[in-house]
Amino acid sequence: MTKKLFLSLAVSLMATTAGAQTTVKGVLVDQTLGEGEPYATVRIIKQGSEKAAAQFLTGVDGRFSQQVSGRGKYDIVFSSVGKEDLHRPIELTGSGTLNLDTLYIKDSATALQGVEIVAQKPLVKMEVDKMSYNVAEDDDAKASTVLDMLRKVPMVSVDGQDNISVNGSSAFKVYVDGKPNMMFSTNPSMIFKNMPASMVKSIEVVTNPGAKYDAEGATGVLNIVLNKEGFGGAAGAAGSSSMDGFSGSLRAQAGTNGWGGGAFLSGQKGKLSYSANAMYNQMKPGTPKVSQEMIQSLMEQTTESRTETRLPFTMGSLSLGYELDSMSTVGLTAQLTSMNMKNTGWTKSAISFPHFSTPTLNGWQYGSDIDMRNRQTSFSGSADYQRFFNRERTSFLALTYQLSYSPNHSKTTTDFHAVDGLPIDLTDRLSDNREKTTEHTFQADYTTPLGSSMEGTTPTHTLNLGGKIMLRRASSLADYYQAGTFMPDMSMDYVHENRIGAAYAEYEGRYGSVSAKAGLRYEHTWQDVEYKTATAQDFSTDYGNLVPSASLSYAFAPTTNLGLTYNLRISRPGITYLNPYIDRSDPTARTYGNSNLDVEKTHNVSLVFNQYSTKLMLNATLSHNFSDNGIEQYSFERDGLLNTTYGNLGHRHQTALNVYLNWLLHKNTRLFMNGGGSYVDLRSDAIDAHNSGWQYNLMAGLQQTLPWQLKLGAYVVSQSKTYTLQGWSGGANLLIGNLTRSFFNEKLTLGIQGLTGLNKGGCLNIETESQGRDFYNHSLVRVPIYNVSFTVSYTFGNAGQRMMAQQQRQTRIESDFIEQKSQGEMIQGAGNMGN
Repeated sequence: MTKKLFLSLAVSLMATTAGAQTTVKGVLVDQTLGEGEPYATVRIIKQGSEKAAAQFLTGVDGRFSQQVSGRGKYDIVFSSVGKEDLHRPIELTGSGTLNLDTLYIKDSATALQGVEIVAQKPLVKMEVDKMSYNVAEDDDAKASTVLDMLRKVPMVSVDGQDNISVNGSSAFKVYVDGKPNMMFSTNPSMIFKNMPASMVKSIEVVTNPGAKYDAEGATGVLNIVLNKEGFGGAAGAAGSSSMDGFSGSLRAQAGTNGWGGGAFLSGQKGKLSYSANAMYNQMKPGTPKVSQEMIQSLMEQTTESRTETRLPFTMGSLSLGYELDSMSTVGLTAQLTSMNMKNTGWTKSAISFPHFSTPTLNGWQYGSDIDMRNRQTSFSGSADYQRFFNRERTSFLALTYQLSYSPNHSKTTTDFHAVDGLPIDLTDRLSDNREKTTEHTFQADYTTPLGSSMEGTTPTHTLNLGGKIMLRRASSLADYYQAGTFMPDMSMDYVHENRIGAAYAEYEGRYGSVSAKAGLRYEHTWQDVEYKTATAQDFSTDYGNLVPSASLSYAFAPTTNLGLTYNLRISRPGITYLNPYIDRSDPTARTYGNSNLDVEKTHNVSLVFNQYSTKLMLNATLSHNFSDNGIEQYSFERDGLLNTTYGNLGHRHQTALNVYLNWLLHKNTRLFMNGGGSYVDLRSDAIDAHNSGWQYNLMAGLQQTLPWQLKLGAYVVSQSKTYTLQGWSGGANLLIGNLTRSFFNEKLTLGIQGLTGLNKGGCLNIETESQGRDFYNHSLVRVPIYNVSFTVSYTFGNAGQRMMAQQQRQTRIESDFIEQKSQGEMIQGAGNMGN
C-alpha cells in the first residue's frame, strides 16, 4: 500500500512538473547598431546545474518566445558569434509569461582582437518578394557610386550607357526611404552615377510589391534606403541614455571625369534622432562620337556628331525622428536635388535624294552647332506620425503627408551652317521648355495581428489596411522660335492634372513552414487636360484599376525556401510621354508625345528559390511578364520627315531566368555573380511590327583581401543586344576595379577606382538599329567611358561606440569564415534539438 501511494505521488508530481510551463519572451538587440540580433543561441539553465532546460534561437528580428518547463531560479544565457555572452537570472513560476523586454548584447573585445568572426550580417537579405542589398557592409561602397553598387544588386542590371533595368525592364519606380520619389524615378541613372554609395545604407528590390505599394511600376520598385543610422533610432531605443551619441563622415573624390565631395552626420540625443546628408559633384564625362545612317523613302542621310557635357549636381537630405512616448513617434524628412546640365556640340550631315533626277539635290552637306541647357530641381518632404497599440509594436497606425515639387527648364539652340537649295528647313531655331510637377500625398496605413503561434513572436496572421489620396499637377510651357521670331502656332502651353484615390487590404499568414500573402488594391484616377493655347482641345476622363497581388512560399529549412508570386502592375504615362509639343531641333525629324495614352497593364508571375548559409547565398528567379497594351516608342515617315511618338500598341511577352550567387570561397576571398538571360517577344498589329530574340546580362567578380589589409574589388560586366519593337540596341563589355585601404581603426579610408570599356581606347561601341515600312536607321555611338578616380573619406563620432561599430564592420565581409562552429551549424543543430 505504501509503495502504491509513493508511485501515485511521484506520477502526480511528474505530471504537475510537466504541466508547469512559463513562457519566456523578449527581444535581443545589438547594443552598437540598435538592431535585433538574429539567430542568437538562447539557453535556460537551472541554477546549480550545467544542463540546459531549454535551448532555442532568436528570430531574424531578434525576438524570442519559448515555453519552458519547471519552477524555480534559472539563468538565461544569450550567445552570438562575435558577442560577449549575456547572462540574466530569472525565476520561473510554472505559469503565465515572463517578459524580459529589450536586452542588449555587446561586441566581444576578445573576439574582435583574436578571432576571425563569421556569419555576421549578410550582404544580401533574400525574401520571396523582395531582395535587400546591404550597401553599408560592402567594402566597395567606400570608393564607388550608387550606380556601381546597383550592378551587384539581384534582379538589377545596368548597361553600357548606364540605363537601369529591374527584372528586365526600365518601367520601374524609385522610392527613397519607402516613399515614391519623382526626381529619382525620372532620372535614376543621372542621379545614381553622381551619388556616392556611402550615402546609402541599403538597396531594396521589390519584385512583387504587395497591395500596400502604389500600383505604378510595371516590373517592381527600387527602394533606396539612405544612410541615416543613429544609435538606435527614435522608434527603437530612443530614450535610452546609453544609446546617445553621434557619427559622421566626410568624403572627397577627384578623377579624370570630375570631382566632388560630401558630408554625413547622424546621431541621437534622448528621444530625438537626426541625420543629414550633403554632396556636390562636378562631372565632365568623355566626349561621345556618334555616326548615324538614315534611309527614308525620299531621302538618305549620314550624320556625324560630337558633344561635350558638364553636369554640376547637388543633393542634400535631412531626417528627424522623435519618440513622443513609448507608443508613438513622429518623423520629418526633407530632400533637395539639383542638376544643371550643359551640353554643347556640333553635327555634320550629308544628305541626298536618290529618287530625284535633279543633280543639285544630291551630295549636299550641312552642319549645325547645338547648345542644350537643362536645369532640374526637385524638393520632397514628408511628415509621419506612428501610433503603436501593443508593446511588441506589431499593431500600429501610420499617417503620412508627402510633398514633391519638380521644376524643369530646358533650352535647346540649333544654329545651322545653311546651304541654299535644300528642300528642308535650315532656319536657326530655339526651343524653350518649362515643365513643373507638384504632388501632394495623404496616406493612412493600419496593421494589426490576427493571431500568433506564441505570445511575443512575430504574428502568424496579419491584416494590413490603408488608403491614399494623391493630387498631381503637371504643367508645360514650350516656346518655339525661328530666326529669333516667336512662333505661337508651334508653341504649347498646357496643364495636366491627376487626382488619384486608392484603398487596399492585404493579408499575411504563416502556417508552419508555409507562408502566404494576398492583397487587393483599387486605384481610381480623375484626369483633366487643359490647353491654354488653341493648339488642341481640352478633355477630361476618369478610370479605375483593380490591382491584385499574391505570394505563396514554403520553407524547407530556416535557410532554404521556394516561393510563387503573382501581381498586376500599371504604368501611367508621365508628362514626357503625354506632352504633344513637337520638337523640331532636327530639321529632318519630329518628336512629340501622345496625350491619348492609356494606362499600361503588366502581369508578372515568378518562381523564386532562395538558399543561404555562412558561405553561400543563392537566388534563382524564373519569371514571365506580359502586357497587351504596352506603351511603346515608335517611328514612321510622314511628309518626308521621320516622326517619333508613343502609343499603347505593344504586345510584350518576356520569360527570364535571373541568378544571384555570393560565395565566400576563403576568409579573404568572396566571389560574386549577378546575371540572367531572357527571351522577349514584341509585336504590334497597329504598325505591323514584330521583333524577338534572346538577351542576357552578367556581372561577375571578386573581393579579395590582400596583404597590408588592402581590399581589392574586380568585376567584369557584359550585356548582349536588347530588343525593341522596331529594332535593337547593341551590348557592351566593361571592366571595373577598386582598391581601398583603411587606417586609424577604420576612421580614414583611401581608395582608387577604375572603369574602362573593352573596345579600343577604353571606349564602348554601342550600335542601335530601327526600321519600319518606310525608313531604316542605324547608328554607332563611341563612348569614351574610361575613368580613374581617387577617394578619401574620414569618419568620426563617439570614440567608444564608434570604434566598436567600425570593428564590427571590419569583420562583416572578411570574417564570414571561422574555425569555430559556424552560425549555420548552430541553426541546424538547434533545429534538430527537441525542447
